[in-house]
Amino acid sequence: MTRPLAVAVAGLGTVGAGVLSVLRTNAELIAARAGRPIAVTAVSARERSRDRGVPLAGLRWYDDPVAIAADPAVEVVVECIGGSDGPAKALVEAAIAAGKPVVTANKALLAVHGAALARAAEVRGVALAFEAAVAGGIPAIKGIREGLAANRMQRLAGILNGTCNYILTTMRERGREFAEALAEAQKLGYAEADPSFDIDGVDAAHKLAILAAIAFGRPVDFSAVHVEGIREVSALDIKLAEEMGYRIKLLGIAKREESGISTRVHPCMVPAGAPIARVDGVFNAVVAEGDFVGRIVMEGRGAGAGPTASAIVADLVDIARGRFTPVFGAESAALDPTPAIPMERHAGCYYLRLMVVDRPGVIADVTGVLRDHAISLESMLQRGRAPGEAVPVVLITHDTGEAAVRHALKQIEALDAVLEKPALIRIEPL
Repeated sequence: MTRPLAVAVAGLGTVGAGVLSVLRTNAELIAARAGRPIAVTAVSARERSRDRGVPLAGLRWYDDPVAIAADPAVEVVVECIGGSDGPAKALVEAAIAAGKPVVTANKALLAVHGAALARAAEVRGVALAFEAAVAGGIPAIKGIREGLAANRMQRLAGILNGTCNYILTTMRERGREFAEALAEAQKLGYAEADPSFDIDGVDAAHKLAILAAIAFGRPVDFSAVHVEGIREVSALDIKLAEEMGYRIKLLGIAKREESGISTRVHPCMVPAGAPIARVDGVFNAVVAEGDFVGRIVMEGRGAGAGPTASAIVADLVDIARGRFTPVFGAESAALDPTPAIPMERHAGCYYLRLMVVDRPGVIADVTGVLRDHAISLESMLQRGRAPGEAVPVVLITHDTGEAAVRHALKQIEALDAVLEKPALIRIEPL
């Protein structure tokens, strides 16, 4: 029999243990597709005694994960530690320096240090594979990098964080406020005890930075991504959006424009009939648009042991077969240094929701500010009358610039009749 590919797994949390489980459960199938068996022979984790639901007997154990890279019996390193720095970064750098292929699910590491790691992998002539880093079990990386390689990509849009999508779905379906929906997500294990990375959009931004680098053939640049989360989305906004034929989703969007590439993560109102609007719960989706293929939609589970481990093992199969692709689709020297477009230059339609005192002259004051900033309205909605009390007023703009809207809202917020910070949600015609 062909000699097995010897793999070491660093990090035995949900994903690392999942990799062991997939490789053992589907060993025969995987061996047939890889052309040889794939066997985990060494592992590293912080606690040896913890029950991870998979047998670890007979495996070499490393307390220091970086030491795995020096093990001559290890051919491929799988990094499931996580984090943009620390032992994860040190292990990946050491493995590449030792001439060993690396498979990782670490989106933060790739978003922040991906350019340097890609160059190092090129110099050593080894694979750095990361299908699991974006959208879990959805083959988004291979789909865009290899499947759409003949296309000049125009735009990407994705639901890239299942926690946020679950919270927004719960708010819509059950009329819950954000804090209630978050607490439920934490209780069910969909959100961490400290959910900041998810709900503040950072996790989605890491993934978007990686996808944008692949789609547009440019160096990965996390610092260029505009990031907003979902903390300020209210049940009222979700209800009003539904009435107007929209749904609110946290999207990562990358777009090729005349002057460069824009990358942004923020809540969006999308038409209820759009395919991405119907992706609910913890599911992810990626929409890609190319000049020859047109629009494609990929949907599936974006996290969890099974889907993420499935993506890691797919990379291991490629390595076993000797399939090798440059990290971001092209050699570093061939990547396009197209400039990033700052968020202030974004233009589009906006949903603006104000809470105002119901009294004569308020709307005139608000529209006067919008007029002064050359912002025209497509529609306005005010439900009911409550003289002297607070009422919501919804304004939908025509295409206008981000900077103008921001300046106008500062002035509107300062009006005596405006009782709280106005809500702003961008409308995306997907």
